[in-house]
Amino acid sequence: MVLGVSRGLLIFNTVIIVLLLAWFIAWGIQIWRRNHYATVLDSADFHAGMRKAQVIDLRQENEFRSGHILGARNLPYVYLRQQYNELRPDMPVYMYDQGMAISTQAAAFLGKHGYHKLYILKGGYQNWDGKTKKSKY
Repeated sequence: MVLGVSRGLLIFNTVIIVLLLAWFIAWGIQIWRRNHYATVLDSADFHAGMRKAQVIDLRQENEFRSGHILGARNLPYVYLRQQYNELRPDMPVYMYDQGMAISTQAAAFLGKHGYHKLYILKGGYQNWDGKTKKSKY
């Protein structure tokens, strides 16, 4: 009976280690993709450069209406794949979402389609401390 319990514990521990290892590998790939395709900017640097750039809010429309960076254009990631050609590849693209996961995916997509001046807001909208705008309705 003791052998059965220790064998079950060994299998359980092995599964946990494999899952943790897979999670760390996925996390590392996400960081590599972000750094490969885009530059991550803090709020001050993002604010300083956004006047000469296309500022894109990648969140859904209802999140955009509840509050967004002043001057940002709403282009949810699900629509970006069909409408990316509306963005000018010769101008910098400053993008953000609630965190940084969707921005990383968008940067990888745009980078593969010829956009090279890509910037992501560090921490996303939740860490923005500049001016915002909310919809009246």
